[in-house]
Amino acid sequence: MSKKVYCTAQFLPKAGKEAEVFATLQALEPNAHREDGCIQYTVTRHIASPFAEGESYPIAFHEIWSDTAAFEAHCQRKEIVEFFETNCVAENGPVEKWNVCVYSDEPVDFDAPVL
Repeated sequence: MSKKVYCTAQFLPKAGKEAEVFATLQALEPNAHREDGCIQYTVTRHIASPFAEGESYPIAFHEIWSDTAAFEAHCQRKEIVEFFETNCVAENGPVEKWNVCVYSDEPVDFDAPVL
């Protein structure tokens, strides 16, 4: 079974702050690519397509980590903590909303009782 962790981190910049948020997130890529367990770490912008009409924030990171420990170590890095504190949590930060979710590709028995 795979132990990989897939993370999608979406960001809704405040009005007029899209370029600033995108550039700030891009600056996080080089160090993340050097982290143990980083398989993919790419910031992207939403594009229009008639084949993908779902709702999304305009900026999203697509991340793949070798396992939960690698993902959690990344989340605790000083520059990641500072990014969220300065850009997302701070009242004057350029990010209005954010949504970070992690996923697994391991099969799940959805009929099994939850403990």
